Amino acid sequence: MGLFLAVVLGVVTPFCSCSSIPLFIGFVAAGIPLSITLTFLIASPLVSEIAAIMIGDQFGWGMAAAYVVAGSVLSMAIGWVLSRFRLDQWIEESVLATKIGQLRADGHVPTMAERVSAAAQETKDIFLSVWKWVLVGVGIGAAIHGWVPADFFAAYAGPGNPFAVPLATIVAAPLYVNGAGVVPIGEALFAKGMSIGTVMAFMMSAIALSIPEAVMLRRVMKPPLLGIFFGSVTVGIIAVGYLFNILFA
Repeated sequence: MGLFLAVVLGVVTPFCSCSSIPLFIGFVAAGIPLSITLTFLIASPLVSEIAAIMIGDQFGWGMAAAYVVAGSVLSMAIGWVLSRFRLDQWIEESVLATKIGQLRADGHVPTMAERVSAAAQETKDIFLSVWKWVLVGVGIGAAIHGWVPADFFAAYAGPGNPFAVPLATIVAAPLYVNGAGVVPIGEALFAKGMSIGTVMAFMMSAIALSIPEAVMLRRVMKPPLLGIFFGSVTVGIIAVGYLFNILFA
């Protein structure tokens, strides 16, 4: 039930991959299980309401529904798999040492006044600790945002290449585009001859995976957990791409 509710909350909230990270910190500090928190962190950017509407307009509402279902199932599946393992050891100590986390020590239930005070202090602490990494990450993303070689994809990620889906997924990850920005790119690639599953993998990867997100998550996750997170999402998106190519060929 916790995983399901994390997906629902992630789907209905309009957060990008980077803006979901402060919520991730708050969830972990508040004692929400890490697998549920990671499920939200996947679902929130991956299933974009704006992208779903634009996909429905450009590719049909059946495809939009398939996108929402695939993203939701993928988020819950990864969360369930990760719940089988003890991953808390790979969370940075600074996350667990937040004000709200300290208030919960020894089973204490914080009052509303204590929560408000802790929230104000945490907002300040989070801002001071991550603002420079936001600038670094967004700067990197902005530098390569306009580099989307449609002709390259048409030549190397077309229907005849069995590795088109992994290629599109990996190349799209550094682009750092939101749901509104990636669908027109996907439409252009589809018009160039890319199959729908490969286009879907490209769009989902561009939304859910990014260099800015990795830079910011490194402040709250240790490298093993960061690798598990990005690796599992990447593999899941590739699987969705191949499935769409089979179902919608």
